[in-house]
Amino acid sequence: MPSTPRRRNIAPPREDVLAAVMATVAERGLDGLTMAGLGREVHMSSGHLLYYFRTKDELLLQTLEWSEARLGAGRRALLAGPGTARERLDAYIALYVPDGHRDPHWTLWLEVWNRSQGADDDARARQAAIEDAWHRDLVELLSEGIARGEFRAVDTGRAATRLRALMDGFSVHVTVGIPGTGRDQVLEQMRVYADETLTPPGASGGAAEVPPAS
Repeated sequence: MPSTPRRRNIAPPREDVLAAVMATVAERGLDGLTMAGLGREVHMSSGHLLYYFRTKDELLLQTLEWSEARLGAGRRALLAGPGTARERLDAYIALYVPDGHRDPHWTLWLEVWNRSQGADDDARARQAAIEDAWHRDLVELLSEGIARGEFRAVDTGRAATRLRALMDGFSVHVTVGIPGTGRDQVLEQMRVYADETLTPPGASGGAAEVPPAS
């Protein structure tokens, strides 16, 4: 009697696992993400998942890196595209700010930030690399705008740091659903701030008062 061939336990592609993590976060939030549940989604045991990713922290960080790589491709395309530096700055800000309450990418970001208090040097360096990519692209865009006379002469490193700090604070509010800080309101606040801080002397920046949140 011929023997039954042994079934091989072939792991799905890494990207499939990471996409499943993001889909779960989008659908059920972080509370709905368990290793056992994820394993069922990708037809792997939780033990196999831990074999490939070691810890849940590592799984989350790799998912964030994967998501950031996709955002990074879009960011580089828009920064290299047509339009004024200011138009591309507005597009950069729109890409940075969450889509809305419980945005999965930002939900994941906040969880990784929270867990990073006890992270090792390698994990911290990988998180810093993500931050640095956003920072470098913004500095380059500001430098281009200054060279073209669209922005006033500023210290681009400091200006980029302040812009991103403001976006980070607003983005946390959007993600957790703080009343009065929806995506559209935040984009308008950022537009006014850019007008106030980057418009060259004597130019009309078009800044307008932003009404206080009710």
